[in-house]
Amino acid sequence: METVTAGGFSRRGLARVREVLERHVEVGHGPGAVAVLARHGEVHIEAAGTLAFEGAGSRTPMAADTLFRIASMTKPVIAACAMSLVEERVLRLDDPVDPLLPELAGMAVLADPNGPLDDTVPAERPITLRDLLTCRLGTGTIVAEPGTVPIADALDALGRGQGAGDPGPSPDEWIRRLGALPLVCQPGERFIYNIGPIVTGVLMARATGRPLEDVVRERICEPLGMKDTGFRVGRESAGRLATAYELDAATGELVVEDGPDGRWRRPPTFKAPAGGLVSTPEEFLTFASELLHGERILSRASVALMTSDHLTPEQKAVSSFTPDWFFKEYGWGFGMSVRTRRARFGPSAGSYGWYGKYGSYWINDPAEDMVSVLILQRTEWERLPVYLGFLTAAYKAMAD
Repeated sequence: METVTAGGFSRRGLARVREVLERHVEVGHGPGAVAVLARHGEVHIEAAGTLAFEGAGSRTPMAADTLFRIASMTKPVIAACAMSLVEERVLRLDDPVDPLLPELAGMAVLADPNGPLDDTVPAERPITLRDLLTCRLGTGTIVAEPGTVPIADALDALGRGQGAGDPGPSPDEWIRRLGALPLVCQPGERFIYNIGPIVTGVLMARATGRPLEDVVRERICEPLGMKDTGFRVGRESAGRLATAYELDAATGELVVEDGPDGRWRRPPTFKAPAGGLVSTPEEFLTFASELLHGERILSRASVALMTSDHLTPEQKAVSSFTPDWFFKEYGWGFGMSVRTRRARFGPSAGSYGWYGKYGSYWINDPAEDMVSVLILQRTEWERLPVYLGFLTAAYKAMAD
């Protein structure tokens, strides 16, 4: 009979998880990878490969304390931070954000989402924090060919600087630019990804009178002992930062997208609340486990609210996301997805989590009392076999 660990994982299943990571490295899809599985108080961290293909990183093994860009997995951290302010009544979920964000007061809304920017109607109501956390504020990332949808071009230009080397606008300047544009749709009408968390970051900084990185550190990282998690990497830690890669479309080769001396060595930009955090596998496990069981940063009631699906069937019907089947299997909570049905072998209905641009993936499965984290450092990772291979191996580790 297969040996089962105290946490309910089989030894054979855990070996499969490691094999998936090693295969990812062997075929050259990335220099390394780390997987974390936790269940019933037992934690397993598997690491394969190195921090980089080249340089000193090629001689440094991936480990539990390797620093990774977690990209959009920043969003649930920002949502938890916002909920801590709600619990202290510094912010309220359903109050208008206008007093703190006057740039977003009295917004205009496009009469036609694909039409000219000057053809608008008044917003039917103000934007609220709940709208921001659920990406229903009325604007967000619009995917369109350049020159085909005016609002898509205008939103794409929001964060641009004045030239090479210009980091782009400050958060205050960015929110001013956003407020000068019309909304794509009425507040609360539909889900549009990405801009809500950025606005939430500006809101929290103004509500507290503190820089966003201080707010996140004081409310999330310090209470949880997450000393390596933040919006920048210090010189003393740069040697633990894995290099990020992207696929060169012309050559089919992986090239460096961001190295140990790249963007995360500099101060955070206005985009930080949507995807600017760096963390480690063991520290993100701490955050994920806190949502599953803890009460150090939030009450269980707040976590339940964060991890519930807040989108109505009508909102899902008029919203879009990639892949096309997303809203058939998922909804959206505060800063994260929520699985609404178990469509295939893997996470249960009610599971929640999110992923990031650089191949970071996390899910909490309350029904199985399990945390699963997979971290690579390359773009275009969703199409790689390591993703489904990891999920299959993780759930088979319980079933064996």
